[in-house]
Amino acid sequence: MATLNTTPAHDTYDVVIIGGAIMGSSTAWFLTEQKDFQGRVLVIERDPSYEFSSTAHTNSCMRQQYSTELNVRISQFAADFVKNIRTYMNDDRVPELSIRSFGYMYLADTEAFAQALRENIKVQHKAGAATQLMTPDDIKARYPFYNVDDIVLGSINTVDEGYWDGAAVFDWWRKLARERGVEYVHNEVVAITKNANGTRVDSVTLASGEVIHCGQVVNASGPRAARTAHMAGIDIPVEPRKRYSWIFSAENPIDQDLPLTIDPSGVHVRENGGGTYQAGGHADVDEAVEPDDFTMDHGFWENHAWPIIATRIPQFEAVKVTHQWAGHYATNTLDHNAVLGAHPEVSNFMFQNGFSGHGLQQSPAMGRGMAELLVHGEYRSLDLKPFGFERILSKTPMIEKAVI
Repeated sequence: MATLNTTPAHDTYDVVIIGGAIMGSSTAWFLTEQKDFQGRVLVIERDPSYEFSSTAHTNSCMRQQYSTELNVRISQFAADFVKNIRTYMNDDRVPELSIRSFGYMYLADTEAFAQALRENIKVQHKAGAATQLMTPDDIKARYPFYNVDDIVLGSINTVDEGYWDGAAVFDWWRKLARERGVEYVHNEVVAITKNANGTRVDSVTLASGEVIHCGQVVNASGPRAARTAHMAGIDIPVEPRKRYSWIFSAENPIDQDLPLTIDPSGVHVRENGGGTYQAGGHADVDEAVEPDDFTMDHGFWENHAWPIIATRIPQFEAVKVTHQWAGHYATNTLDHNAVLGAHPEVSNFMFQNGFSGHGLQQSPAMGRGMAELLVHGEYRSLDLKPFGFERILSKTPMIEKAVI
């Protein structure tokens, strides 16, 4: 990627996006698709290497197994966008992409958990998802490598559910947005100034000292969302929570695709290709951390994650970890769902926050929706109003039960 300027070319922009990772770049590109919009767009990114962004630490998978129909529909658009990305982006340089649909396998070890899967599948089938429930015998017949002695029920969907190349989509959103005139700068917002009565953001101040006036501001700053909102005098219940990931090889690899398996413990593991696998999990006490805390707990794999994985899949009793890292979920502590749209009092401050681990797969729909809202003042493709900030103020959660 070419070196970015640190100083914006202008002192006024129609839209200022704080954060240039997957959400900010999706919004930037979708704005260029809005025929009624000819304004200036500035994306401010504090680390254009994206090394420590949630986007860079993602599992890069998508699923339709949610407990709310709106989240299912959001993923269905993501699947359509990825499979038809060249058509959507209308550029022959864009690679053709696909979804490696090995599916997500939810494993329930209690009747209460099994009943939740039964309730969820009603929602998913209503939206047209191809989810199937599986008895332990069904699971063992199709996936003989699992230990299902403690399992009551499983749930899987192998249509448009699995790995996709999120990095390629991200790269092309940034590339084409910039080619179409969106300006990216390597800088950081350190202050936000509102008008006299506090109803609008007037400007943002950069770390380099420039004051940038703005028509609308989008908070797309991932795990730093609360810090960005606080500059505007707004509280938002989004905090960074640490997630550990490991890539490992197995001495005795599985001879078929491994679904992204969600063990009842919360540890998950999936096919990674080439005889390697990716696993993830988090500490039992899932506390907020600083947004620059990426310290690994090196004992967590040996003492917690690996014993669970090896019990569930005995072929993984002999493995070798080749890569490991810690990343962050930008967790909405109210209900683990996105916060999207305008603040009801600071009318030009837009939230695009709190995706709680499913931001990458929701980025096509959320970028499209935010662009529609910025240009037209309403959602035109998919009604995303349930994610609005009003529920944060009233503390009325929109519960998503299928959280990993």
